[in-house]
Amino acid sequence: MKILIARMNHETNTFSPVATPLSAFGLNGGKLGPSFGDDAFNDNKGMQTAMAAFIDAAAREGAHIVTPVSAAANPSGPVDAAAYDAICDAIVAATNGCDAVMLDLHGAMVAENSNDGEGDLLERVRAALPNAPIAVALDLHGNVTQKMIDNADVIVSFKTYPHVDMYETGAHAARLLFASMHGDVKPVIAWRQPPLLTHTLRSSTAEGAMKRAVDAARAAEADGMLAVSVLSGFSLADIEAPCISVVVVGNGDHAQAEAVAERIARQIWNEREDFVYRSAPLAESVAEAAALAKDADKPVLLLDHGDNCMSGGTCDTMDLLEEALARQLDGIVTGPLCDPQAVAALMAAGVGSTVTITIGNKVESGAGAPRAPVAMTGVVRALTDGEYVITGPTYTGQRAHMGRAAVLDTGTVKLVVTEHTHEPWDLGVFESVGIDPRRARFLLLKSRMYCRPVFVPISAGLVECDSRGVTSSDYGLFAFKNVKRPVFPLDADAEWNPAH
Repeated sequence: MKILIARMNHETNTFSPVATPLSAFGLNGGKLGPSFGDDAFNDNKGMQTAMAAFIDAAAREGAHIVTPVSAAANPSGPVDAAAYDAICDAIVAATNGCDAVMLDLHGAMVAENSNDGEGDLLERVRAALPNAPIAVALDLHGNVTQKMIDNADVIVSFKTYPHVDMYETGAHAARLLFASMHGDVKPVIAWRQPPLLTHTLRSSTAEGAMKRAVDAARAAEADGMLAVSVLSGFSLADIEAPCISVVVVGNGDHAQAEAVAERIARQIWNEREDFVYRSAPLAESVAEAAALAKDADKPVLLLDHGDNCMSGGTCDTMDLLEEALARQLDGIVTGPLCDPQAVAALMAAGVGSTVTITIGNKVESGAGAPRAPVAMTGVVRALTDGEYVITGPTYTGQRAHMGRAAVLDTGTVKLVVTEHTHEPWDLGVFESVGIDPRRARFLLLKSRMYCRPVFVPISAGLVECDSRGVTSSDYGLFAFKNVKRPVFPLDADAEWNPAH
């Protein structure tokens, strides 16, 4: 048995100015480009990715494994056409003679030459292998399309956000694929997609309507469905329907799968207001953080989710730091701030030098009015290659690359400035440049969710802060042109006809 296994992950923010060339598809910001062949196998084997689970499952079956490519990039703007073609062509070229396909996809990829990155790829794979079963693992934030449904036999998405079940999702999809090939099950897919643009901060699976929807999905699986996935979608993609979806894989009984998808989607629609996040003004958020810090013996976290690189942010906006300084907060540690020009200047100055440079607000995001870079004077405390090993729970053991990194200490604030946008996955973001984040009074992180498993345990409290960045929760900042209207919450009177 010959099995094709590949990975293509990108969450596309079509409003983001951050480019996505082929070189962006490296490991954790490594800017090395995709890995191919044996390298793709080795980069996933033993990791916590869906592709790793596919490899393990295929090996247990004694299959001949073909791994043409593993390509994963941080969220950013539309994928370059040449990059998209290179990744898809590698996968399609490897289909010859394969008996089955397992693809580790995100589900929200938009390329310069494709508004439906995953759907168009799956259509090509299906055309090349019309009789081979295709299993797909998706991110919880995938934007499901009809092409994806039509060209896959098994679809399973993550059930956690933050995503800590990537491997388990791949294992689930692989288990159903092989059970189907052995004749033990007969997968059928049903799909519902209410016209609801969810906010990422309302897709946490630990609370609220999203938790209730995922709980319903788990209950349906316990009641006989092969897989039930709730995908909150990624609304900062200006495509026809970047909306929440329910995908059900039933066992032979399509009507039963349809009924389950309908029931859970109706539950979601009835609770649609709970999937909308209403941001407080930035000044109020900073004032709340200051109050939390009065009697605290641990740092207070301020999460700048309006400029979050894991949704396509530039990591360049200075709104939150400027507001914190205006309110005379001190003991601040912040970063990573992406400013290659500032890093070059700090590198040239050297450790121990006192410098005045401008930082941030250099990339025009298109979200709100342009702001001027901020002049800051301080001492260069550290200069590094910006690499560290992630301790977990996400991407445990993988080496992270921030690009070259520098620390500027103004006395009031220590800024970690990097060449690449980078999610604060780990304490290593700070410890690798000589900062103990536990000793800060205020930690200003450009993050929405992934930092929480690591930084919440060392903090006294958390305040969500919405800067006017390209990942803001204020949809009014974005000119949606392609989204099918009416859609909630852009249109308060939107209605849903279950016949999607």
